[in-house]
Amino acid sequence: MPAAYSRVQVPAAAQVLAILRYLGQQAGPVSAAAVARDLSLPRSTTYHLLAALVSDGFAVHLPEERRYALGATAHELGTGYSRQAPLQRIARFPLRRLVARTRFTAHLAVLQGTDVIYVIEERAPHQQPLVTDAGIRLPAHRTASGRVLLAGMTGAQLAALYPDPAAVRSSRSGGGALPDLLESIRARGYAWEENEVTEGFSSVAVPVQDRSGHAVAGLTLTAPHRVCTAAYGVPGTEPAAGAGIEALAEHVLPDLLRCAAELSRRLGARPQA
Repeated sequence: MPAAYSRVQVPAAAQVLAILRYLGQQAGPVSAAAVARDLSLPRSTTYHLLAALVSDGFAVHLPEERRYALGATAHELGTGYSRQAPLQRIARFPLRRLVARTRFTAHLAVLQGTDVIYVIEERAPHQQPLVTDAGIRLPAHRTASGRVLLAGMTGAQLAALYPDPAAVRSSRSGGGALPDLLESIRARGYAWEENEVTEGFSSVAVPVQDRSGHAVAGLTLTAPHRVCTAAYGVPGTEPAAGAGIEALAEHVLPDLLRCAAELSRRLGARPQA
């Protein structure tokens, strides 16, 4: 039995949850023997727990195939999760604290295909409205949040979204190829954009991870260029290309990373060493 069970005071509950998680990860129905083998459970225990799950509708038994799959009640849990907008609820107050500390507007966005959808916007006091309100959809490769999520993908995953990633330009004015931009993002540890979403504004983004370590959302802070210029120390002028972003990142990254770590923790991610 996995060592994790020994740390749980209710091992039967842990075993039931492990079976549900296992069934949800499979491409199709599986046999009880496979469940017992892969989860290191006694066969008799496995059959008893599967019978209980079937009785409550969390699993279904396919007698002709002698296999098990998730049931309708498990689906109801999933739709209930969506109805309760958990990501928004989890993130609302941490984003408010982030805005209070930095005085910049914060966003949380998720990837859907080649677009990002903004799920939360916490606007800084006295900052003009941006186009990134909740529910807005924008091309992922033009936004800081989308870029940081794309940077977390493998080459195969990126190619599934963009058949020819090298042909995708990194900015409205052309710029380099998307793979080169994503490589720079991985090297820096954060993503950025200048004038791509709202003219006169720059953004810096970091990923939010779930319990499996996958980036599930991009957390972004957006600031006016005049703030970046002031931070760079050249009042009344625009900073050199990239200089304002570096100054903004240096200023906000500690708070941004702290907030992302808190959101990841709330989603079940393990703390990074």
